[in-house]
Amino acid sequence: MQSKRWINKPAGSNWGEFGPDDQRGRMNYVTREKVLQGVAEVKEGLTFVLSLPLDYPGGNALNPRRHPPRIAATQRNGKQNFAYEVRQDNPTQTDVVCDDLVLLTLQYSTQWDSFAHVGALFDADGDGKPEPVFYNGYRAGVDVVPAKEKPGGEEWARYEGTQAKALGIQNLAEHGAQGRGVMIDLHAHFGRKRHAVSYKELREILEKDEVKVERGDIVCLHTGFAELVLELKRNPTPELLHNTCTGLDGRDEKLLQWVSDSGLSVLAADNYAVELFQTTPWKTETHAMLPLHQHCLFKNGIHLGELWYFTPLARWLREHKRSRFLLTAPPLRLPGAVGSPATPVATV
Repeated sequence: MQSKRWINKPAGSNWGEFGPDDQRGRMNYVTREKVLQGVAEVKEGLTFVLSLPLDYPGGNALNPRRHPPRIAATQRNGKQNFAYEVRQDNPTQTDVVCDDLVLLTLQYSTQWDSFAHVGALFDADGDGKPEPVFYNGYRAGVDVVPAKEKPGGEEWARYEGTQAKALGIQNLAEHGAQGRGVMIDLHAHFGRKRHAVSYKELREILEKDEVKVERGDIVCLHTGFAELVLELKRNPTPELLHNTCTGLDGRDEKLLQWVSDSGLSVLAADNYAVELFQTTPWKTETHAMLPLHQHCLFKNGIHLGELWYFTPLARWLREHKRSRFLLTAPPLRLPGAVGSPATPVATV
């Protein structure tokens, strides 16, 4: 059955593979059997927390539109409800209460990208004119809806009410986001050199380290970038942030084809964007700023994880000649959000 949302689908895409209304993409490959494969990798009962603290990297040098969390107390009777002595309301009660709230940029630190995070201009309806669409033909303005601007007040509130009516991050949360993780240790081969890793180089690493990626695996890329972020202690310098560590070469068509052919369900990295931002000329025709993002999120329904913290896990796996583990990484079950902080846990 063809979707009413699209007549044409992008070249190299899997639109319709999981049905015309699918919003989970290749997480559909993470079946009960796949979860059991992850569970079978647990030999030691050791856990590794794969998230940075939510106030890292610090400042907004990494992305000027993303800011650290702001925490405040809720109010109670006109006062801050923090270390609040309830006897102020009732002299016979001895409770002391704290209650707080947060203004949180959802993709500031360790994060998930939903399919509503990146779409593309594409002629999905076959009328010869490209329109803004997302995975499986969901439409900007219909399914992924900007808010009406509200003048005045704080900047964050000007566009309050944005909503991903389809493709929101809750779809990943409701799936469970648990399965078999597979570590690819780029840092062990390149150190902190800034380098866009090609398909050829990736294949050589997989062969040398005897890493095998199978359908439904959650692939994790260790570059060492998150370790650097921790070392900078919330005072990062743009020069270091933008000129350090590896990432995938999103311009390499063979690498994009490997992402499709491998059957991986998710790509997660400890760097900023999984792929490297590249500023040198590439194509003369129109093209994606972040081609790996477009290939994964828009074309093939592959979630991306960014700024995960892999270094301790990657070192342990290498020392024990392993690459697989149980990964549990649910996002917030926040309907309508296009991204989410995450606190992934690996169990080995």
